[in-house]
Amino acid sequence: MNAYIEAVLEKVKKRDAHEPEFLQTVEEVLRSLETVVSQHPEYEKAGLLERLTEPERTIEFRVSWVDDAGKVRVNRGFRVQFNSAIGPYKGGLRLHPTVNASVIKFLGFEQTFKNSLTGLPMGGAKGGSDFDPKGKSDMEVMRFCQSFMFELARHIGPDTDVPAGDIGVGAREIGYMFGTYKKIVNRFDGGVLTGKSLAFGGSLARAQATGYGLCYFAKESLMLQRNESFDGKTVVISGSGNVAQYAAEKCALLGGKVVAMSDSAGFIYDPNGINLEVLMDIKQVRRERIKVYADEVPGSVYSEGCRNIWRVKCDIAMPCASQNEMDEADAGELIKNGCMAVFEGANMPLTPEAIDTVVGSGLLYSPGKASNAGGVATSGLEMTQNSMRLSWTFQEVDDKLHGIMQNIFRACYEASDACGKPGNLMVGANVAGFLKVADAMLAQGIV
Repeated sequence: MNAYIEAVLEKVKKRDAHEPEFLQTVEEVLRSLETVVSQHPEYEKAGLLERLTEPERTIEFRVSWVDDAGKVRVNRGFRVQFNSAIGPYKGGLRLHPTVNASVIKFLGFEQTFKNSLTGLPMGGAKGGSDFDPKGKSDMEVMRFCQSFMFELARHIGPDTDVPAGDIGVGAREIGYMFGTYKKIVNRFDGGVLTGKSLAFGGSLARAQATGYGLCYFAKESLMLQRNESFDGKTVVISGSGNVAQYAAEKCALLGGKVVAMSDSAGFIYDPNGINLEVLMDIKQVRRERIKVYADEVPGSVYSEGCRNIWRVKCDIAMPCASQNEMDEADAGELIKNGCMAVFEGANMPLTPEAIDTVVGSGLLYSPGKASNAGGVATSGLEMTQNSMRLSWTFQEVDDKLHGIMQNIFRACYEASDACGKPGNLMVGANVAGFLKVADAMLAQGIV
């Protein structure tokens, strides 16, 4: 292993020993950069890896709000502005009880390379809070979002930092935050948040973008690496949020059959293929648990324990729920049941051991920073439309998204080939994303 990489890893592990998710992603990325770092001694001279693994700015703040019973609640808010070498900070906001500094730093670090891969001028950031919107009324969510934005507003802007949605943050939350931001700054900065409603500057195809983009990337991988397609393939997708729903929709449009989906409590299995009209009504309109699906769709079955979803026999697995949702044993179950590919829709959903098992067994594998980049790519397209004061059609946005995902796959594959590991898309994604950021950082001096 390259001595410079080892020294930086040792320093990060000592400094951030209490942040396991962040350490996991830093180690995965840096270890895959050995070939390129060895070829560029100027990186060490410029302290590039040390700077790359330290956020440019970390913001942590109190969020006080009042629930419907009149009780004062307090949550913790975060925004980590990780790297702005290639553009203004860009990355989602996550509202979930598991949110902490380590999770936000890991997501911001990953976002830096993901945004680089899109080819668009966007730096990397991430933010959120340990607030849980589940079970909260619309008024409670509004009061939280307003309080959250009262602090966040001073740190963002269309040319500084552009947040978007993530887990727990959809059009409702973005709307509340945008309304508050507009009132604070007294101007309509349409490009300050993406994922907005179409009524005030949102982009068509934004809701579908991450899930559709995942399938476009997978389609390219299947075709060019295996001479295969989705046609006739059985697919298992974990999660049932925005990414999972639209990945399932596009899978079906491409000829695949999605037979299982999940939420945090359990999963549904429908051998006839998931009825997306019912699922989307349950999740988008009624905001209920996925087990309701089994009560309403004959022939389907609900099982407790979301991780058991990987025991379902499938050709293609798409983990779209959360980080570290698939471990080595889960990967083993997929392989035993004849799975041919694992495409990540979530951020870092496979543990390092699971990745080794999947790649070592010869399955197709894509890291989330490449295959789920469609969401942020379309956020970038939303920013462009806001700047130009126009709106593209759904087909125009979808065509641009398709092209971006094809380019990401090719960049990853070409980088893997150049590193002597053809087809290893994890190495390819990390190297391709890194090189653009590294070149920009070198050109801008020690800042």
